[in-house]
Amino acid sequence: MKKNVYYGKDDFRMEELESVEIGDRELLLKMMCCGVCGTDVHKAIDQTVSTPTVLGHEVSGIIERTGREVKDFKVGDRVFVAHHVPCYSCEQCRKHNYSLCPQFKATNLDPGGFSNYIIVSDKHIHSTMGKLPDGVSYEEGALVEPVACCLHGFSKVDLEPGDNVLIMGAGQIGIIQSQIARYKLANQIIVSDVNDFRLEKALMFGATNTINPSKQDIHKELLMMTNGQGIDLIIISAGISTLLNDAMNLIKRGGQILVFAPFKKEDVQIPAFRFFEDEIKVVGAYSSTPLDYEPALTMIKNKVINAQAMITHKFPLEELESAIRSAHDPGEHSLKVVITGY
Repeated sequence: MKKNVYYGKDDFRMEELESVEIGDRELLLKMMCCGVCGTDVHKAIDQTVSTPTVLGHEVSGIIERTGREVKDFKVGDRVFVAHHVPCYSCEQCRKHNYSLCPQFKATNLDPGGFSNYIIVSDKHIHSTMGKLPDGVSYEEGALVEPVACCLHGFSKVDLEPGDNVLIMGAGQIGIIQSQIARYKLANQIIVSDVNDFRLEKALMFGATNTINPSKQDIHKELLMMTNGQGIDLIIISAGISTLLNDAMNLIKRGGQILVFAPFKKEDVQIPAFRFFEDEIKVVGAYSSTPLDYEPALTMIKNKVINAQAMITHKFPLEELESAIRSAHDPGEHSLKVVITGY
């Protein structure tokens, strides 16, 4: 029984699990698939977390053992599970801001998704775990959490049928968001990126048009693609803080901007007059909530989100470092990278 432990940039080590004993209210999950999230890449490349640690939180697997007080799941169940659980009783939870709950980030899987076996607490069993239906693969199950994150983001904005949408970033999240925008009957779904491979993928997953801002005049292209109507909603899905200024200059009057990417802690200049004169709305969205998992699973099951087709690379647990590099390097032609445990 092994786990792949992150010690620093380019320093991952396979180690034995210290213990796989579970309590009466816990269960032991054999990891079958764990997605490599953009935040995993960010943490590993930019060294933004305390070490040593086990990364990974987009998990699916099969239940190996259950504690005697676990009632809703049994050995052999195929499940997905996510990593953070709110308390449901604090001020933020009472306002339905579950991802802002103090307990939210304090909870996690033990030891983390990039491990052969994971101890799942009673909190996670009751809030972030669900059974995979027949016909939904482990790879698809590992995408429940990122799809749930995207649904949480869409809950923060008002997207009307017929609206024009610009998604800045054609990574795995931007591709999921383009499929959700199509499901919500957006008119033009335009994806921008400097990676031509990912732009080609975006067209396969719901985008009506793409723009490479390193080669094209994005403002001119947006007006042409929308017949002069402009963009109603811009979603920033790449962690480049200057994109906020770009979005503020591109959004139409009365439009909305959803910040769905972690920025560096730095100041960015924006045309602030537009808040008053044009009634621009800017809102952020972080992570997912327990309310988003079942809808995300349903969208995957019904192929609203073509999760299986998004996966371009699979690696065994021992090759996690290579998987991180593949997800980080645009030359690798990767979209969704996963670690498999089978």
